[in-house]
Amino acid sequence: QVQLVESGGGLVQPGGSLRLSCAASGGTFSNYVIGWFRQAPGKEREFRAALSWTLGRTYYADSVKGRFTISRDNAKNMVYLQMNSLNSEDTAVYYCATTPMTGSYQPRTQDEYLYWGQGTRVTVSS
Repeated sequence: QVQLVESGGGLVQPGGSLRLSCAASGGTFSNYVIGWFRQAPGKEREFRAALSWTLGRTYYADSVKGRFTISRDNAKNMVYLQMNSLNSEDTAVYYCATTPMTGSYQPRTQDEYLYWGQGTRVTVSS
């Protein structure tokens, strides 16, 4: 049973940084893609970034390019989301999700991901 556990959320001031972590277990992830989504109150879950476990190829939502960096530690089955230059619009619950890869396709919608963590809350406020 695939399990994902996020951590690292919290309160940060505008302009600050946070690093989120996602611990994955219960599967062999060599042919999976893993991504980060956010969900603000009253809004749909929104893609932020993702990478392929094996090759480490990354892709991002346009709104976070240059501010967020996704990375992985395959030996530890950990995925990270480094978030810089945070602003109030980044406030949300952040979710880690994973799904088997289909060729070079890069899934970006929540419906395309099979497994989800419980989320970690990020609040950007002064």
